[in-house]
Amino acid sequence: MNTETQKRKSTRKKKLSKSVALRRAETLLEVSARCAAANDLVSVLRTLVDITARALDCDRGTLFLNDSETGELYSRVAQGDLVREIRILNTSGFAGHVFQTGEPVITHDPYSDPRFNRQVDDWTGYKTRNIICVPIRLASGDVIGAMQCLNKNTGSFTEDDLELLQDMTSQAAIALSSLHFIERTEKLRQKEMKFIGLVSEINQEFDLSRLLQRVVAETTKMLRAERATIFMHDATTKTLFSRVSAGGEIAEIRFPSHLGIAGEVFTSGQSLNIPHAYADLRFNPSFDRQTGFFTRSILCAPILNKHGVIIGVTQVLNKETGVFTQEDEQRLKAFTAQVAIALENSKLFDDVQRVKSYNDSILQSMSNGVITLDAAGKIVTCNSAGLKIWDAKSNAVIGKPLAELLGESSGWLNDSIASAKETGESGYFPDAQLTLGGVERSVNASVMPLRAADNDKELGAMLMFEDISSEKRMKSTMSRYMDPAIAAQMLEGGGSDLLGGANKEATIMFTDVRGFTTITEEYGAQGTVSFLNEYFTLMVECINRQGGMLDKFIGDAIMACFGLPAPHEDDPDRAMKAAISMIREMWDWNAIRREKGLKTVDMGIGLNTDTVVSGNIGSPKRMDYTVIGDGVNLAARLESACKAYSAHILASESTILKLKGTYRYRDIDLVVVKGKTQPVRVYEVLDYHDNKTFPNMIDVITRFGDAMQAYRAGNWDKAKAGFELCLKLNPEDHLSQTYIDRCHYLEAHPPAGEWNGVWVMKEK
Repeated sequence: MNTETQKRKSTRKKKLSKSVALRRAETLLEVSARCAAANDLVSVLRTLVDITARALDCDRGTLFLNDSETGELYSRVAQGDLVREIRILNTSGFAGHVFQTGEPVITHDPYSDPRFNRQVDDWTGYKTRNIICVPIRLASGDVIGAMQCLNKNTGSFTEDDLELLQDMTSQAAIALSSLHFIERTEKLRQKEMKFIGLVSEINQEFDLSRLLQRVVAETTKMLRAERATIFMHDATTKTLFSRVSAGGEIAEIRFPSHLGIAGEVFTSGQSLNIPHAYADLRFNPSFDRQTGFFTRSILCAPILNKHGVIIGVTQVLNKETGVFTQEDEQRLKAFTAQVAIALENSKLFDDVQRVKSYNDSILQSMSNGVITLDAAGKIVTCNSAGLKIWDAKSNAVIGKPLAELLGESSGWLNDSIASAKETGESGYFPDAQLTLGGVERSVNASVMPLRAADNDKELGAMLMFEDISSEKRMKSTMSRYMDPAIAAQMLEGGGSDLLGGANKEATIMFTDVRGFTTITEEYGAQGTVSFLNEYFTLMVECINRQGGMLDKFIGDAIMACFGLPAPHEDDPDRAMKAAISMIREMWDWNAIRREKGLKTVDMGIGLNTDTVVSGNIGSPKRMDYTVIGDGVNLAARLESACKAYSAHILASESTILKLKGTYRYRDIDLVVVKGKTQPVRVYEVLDYHDNKTFPNMIDVITRFGDAMQAYRAGNWDKAKAGFELCLKLNPEDHLSQTYIDRCHYLEAHPPAGEWNGVWVMKEK
């Protein structure tokens, strides 16, 4: 090669190197400029993902930030189909490895690398070929996350790609850290606003007993404790007494105001945080002996009125996770201060005019919207909650005539205001549709006339709105999972009682599709999903018609409850009627499928009535309202046993005995199911049959019962003769054939010991 050729190649190489460097510099400048222009974390994440995917010529990019509170890496924006938030442990996968070690990673075969987290691919159906991942590091050296790119479009990721990706994340790290901090601060602000809203709701309660009950309930929930009690001071008897206790049945506790932990706090005016109650000599264990409760930890704070006088104490017991913290103590102090205000101002709204200045400040912190009108109908005040409900600015509402802001269909409110002014009586309008300033909401509305206390002069009116739009949407959503009447009951005040953990009697139903594996193999993924959606739609409708609760889908199986969360007097009958209609619906569906040349299906149903444990069960990150217990397991075993007995519906004796209606069924066995030691009497329900599908049913039931008596007496010949007669009456009665075969077996293999007619199942 001559010298001239070498010079030309060297020149081209230098130009190429300059070109690459120029593009890299332009990319980094773009990162800096666009991150600086972004005003929220989502925008920065989207910007980095877009630029990175383009600069590295890859299929997908994901930026993970560390959530120090949960120990997770999360991403809200990713290129491609994955647009939802992803959360993984910050020790999981390549991103977790890079975050923990601070070392970048390139891999060309991720599936063979143990650090690769396949969970995201499993969620999305995505196939990862190669990965590059770098830490997001601040100038201080702290790692705040990881940037990960997948599937280089041409070739594989290189060291140049790694260097470019590190430079890009370094450019964006400051903006990411700042916006991440702003977002955490905003979350804390929202948490405090929620607390203010809660205090506002409590301050609206006028009845003292209900107020105390609400405060106790909210204190228990707020501090994640097992129990809370408010002790009020009785100055006449110099005692502390309690009339409200969360989790206990005691109507009243009374003791001298200087005794015990509560007495110490009341006397000294200082809060006490005791991690081990029985190790403290001030603790009086007699209350535990009286209630059967075991006290582990105590947090107790005084309740002071606005003049600094102690009027009682709030005592919280047994933090669910460890002991009470300093933060718990500060929150309890703040909360009890608001309790004192609520107690002393329970009649605040009886004299709005004389305490107007104080009332205005309270209204601004209320979660309900409040609007006051003057005598001419103009809006004088509207609190922040009211502005939020109606998506309005203050200057668009204050000073405007209410009649001008109301929609055409909302004239009823003007009529209600006029009526309240004329009669002097308040009006309440639940679940009303109201349009104000062009915004329509579903609200619970109250209208109250305002009059001067001294001369009864008309001052105007006050309107209060509770936005229930989201509640109505929630009711619609819940109605997909349970009977709409139950959903309504849960949302109209009974939700906490209905969903609490408890031992309750219920009838449990399990169903399962027979031959489902064959269906999945023939139909494939999409066909199987379409089949299940159509099948579940029919079955769940049968459950809902009888007021049952769909608990869950387990593959192709259904678990449902009758009697939970709201009981009925005839829950076993409801379960039985639902099961019968499910078989009939399935047969009608099969007829339609048969005409279309599609595969038909069969199913088995197990019913059992028992006392089960119901409640919210799970982890802090995922909970389900469900039921557990032996009664649930038996229902599942009965459904599985349908195959062995050639039956569609099997019910336990406990269900049969509680039926109020009349059904056609037969006693088919005394069986010990898998996992149990005591025999259960099992019945086959036949009401879904007609004379065509089960000829001579009554005669078969009678003959079958006689044959079963001979079988349980060990008279094999007589039993076989009876079962053979059943087969003559109905040649399709496969259960009779099963018992003929069982009699032959028992003749050839006589049971050891005394025969009691009990059959032990070896399989689930």
